[in-house]
Amino acid sequence: MNYCVGIDLGGTNIVAGVVDKDGAILEKASCKTNLPREAAEIAKDMAKVTREAVEKAGLSMEDVSWVGVGCPGTVNQDTGVIEYANNLQFYDVPLKEMLEKDLGKEVFMDNDANAAAYGEYVAGAAKGANTAIAITLGTGVGGGVIIDGKIYSGSNFAGAELGHAIIEFDGRPCTCGRKGCLEAYASATALINLTREAMEEHKDSVMWQMCENSLDKVSGRTAFEAMRAGDETGKEVVALYIRYLAAGVTNIINIFQPDILCIGGGISKEGENLLAPLREIVSKEVYSRYSKKQTKIVEAKLGNDAGIIGAAMLGAMAR
Repeated sequence: MNYCVGIDLGGTNIVAGVVDKDGAILEKASCKTNLPREAAEIAKDMAKVTREAVEKAGLSMEDVSWVGVGCPGTVNQDTGVIEYANNLQFYDVPLKEMLEKDLGKEVFMDNDANAAAYGEYVAGAAKGANTAIAITLGTGVGGGVIIDGKIYSGSNFAGAELGHAIIEFDGRPCTCGRKGCLEAYASATALINLTREAMEEHKDSVMWQMCENSLDKVSGRTAFEAMRAGDETGKEVVALYIRYLAAGVTNIINIFQPDILCIGGGISKEGENLLAPLREIVSKEVYSRYSKKQTKIVEAKLGNDAGIIGAAMLGAMAR
């Protein structure tokens, strides 16, 4: 390959990037997803931003070896059909066929969290690992598993939904329909909910001033900022959140024992304020605590580019 294109299809934006053989992004183009609308219209915009990115890179579509797509939901890699993506309102959408017809290029597809994990494996924090896990702490908790250089997606392409493992029986309701999922406790959404609940219980917390006395202005950063300001309630929220995250991370390590587990998403930008106490808890709780070799828990490096790079490299993995 010389160049390929990776497309990150999200609920808010469609982003395409031209990627070279080393996994570096040369140029990007994007547009709004503008949900809800027909899959055919979204596919046209995906093809459009692909061409725009290629043109910005000073290339032509003849220079592109293939196109890779990372998108939410259950993606059948064999057929290129998105079997189900709830936030896109996609049911059995033949996206591969649509794009190949429009672009005249072979298209490879996978789940967006899998693509992001593969991006970190190819060019980011998990580069050089044999087995790697990536989790993303965003609106939900995304997960991707790389084993022997390949994405693990299970017998029905719905594997590695790490955010939907239970950490508290009959606990907080999750958007998936179950109760007590890791996503309901360790996502950015969950942290915001924990922060709001603590603020309502502690009216003297500095977090009220930080949020201009409005619970609507609470973000995933609020509790961490309060913690750094010495606020006891902020410290308690952060400690509780990290304990929940540690429960999920420990479970993941116990099952897979990866070389590296990298954590991405907005909350990961807290760096060692998040990772140091997380590692401390996990090191005491993980089943392999007496083994000489331990999983390295690190911050993901590529940010929003991980999904583009991983999607672009899907063709290389398949060959």
